[in-house]
Amino acid sequence: MTAVQRDIKDLFDMTGRTAIITGGGTHLGTAMARALGQLGASVYIASRRQELCESVATDLRSEGIDATGLGCDATDEQQVDSLVQRVMDEHGRLDAFICNAGGSFTTSYPPDGDLQEFRDTLEINLTNTYICAQAAGRVMIPAKRGSIVTLGSIGATLAMDTRIYNERFKRSGPPYLAAKGGILNLTRALAAEYGDHGITVNCISPGQIPRETTDPEQVETFRQMNALQRTGVPTDIVGAAVLLASDAGNWITGQEIVVDGGWSIW
Repeated sequence: MTAVQRDIKDLFDMTGRTAIITGGGTHLGTAMARALGQLGASVYIASRRQELCESVATDLRSEGIDATGLGCDATDEQQVDSLVQRVMDEHGRLDAFICNAGGSFTTSYPPDGDLQEFRDTLEINLTNTYICAQAAGRVMIPAKRGSIVTLGSIGATLAMDTRIYNERFKRSGPPYLAAKGGILNLTRALAAEYGDHGITVNCISPGQIPRETTDPEQVETFRQMNALQRTGVPTDIVGAAVLLASDAGNWITGQEIVVDGGWSIW
């Protein structure tokens, strides 16, 4: 069969497409939502903080992006199914689902780590990714196309060097690393399950991308740890997100793209 040559701009064009971004009301989620919206996608930003999502969606609409902010607890199957159904009712298609919701609230560390904290960390990272990927798959399989993007971390494959964190920075602990490691291999497993249906499943693993509130001394340490010798910012992740969510990435599945400024090369 002769390959059809497509214009490179067309491969990244998401006009007429729809995308859900969980955890889309802040930081990396907002950056990815804005990028997909700028390429023409109708973006649905969802998190437990409905008012925040609505506010961000309002800002994006002022930029000419078709954005909707909704409340959704990604650990609740019914809420996620309702979110997906909302998109299907309004557009009849779901093209990309970015499973970005998650977080870390580590307060204790081995050998005195709190077991409930471990369970909760798995729930808000690994379990919610599984819930979202299943909900997306149920509507993407009949369409024989779609992209699911999970969010890992450099902590999915690397342990933390505890020596580099100061006392003012709340570092993540083993529960978070375990959850992100699970997400990475879940991504591979889902890619195998969904491959026959034309659905791609890939993982983006960011390095340290500090928030504005992060302790400046700690931010400087992160800068020095990166081979590129600069601090990561949310827009650094959008290139990978756009690649994997658009047709430009339709021959990529089951892969991890590490976006860490070279942190993990040494």
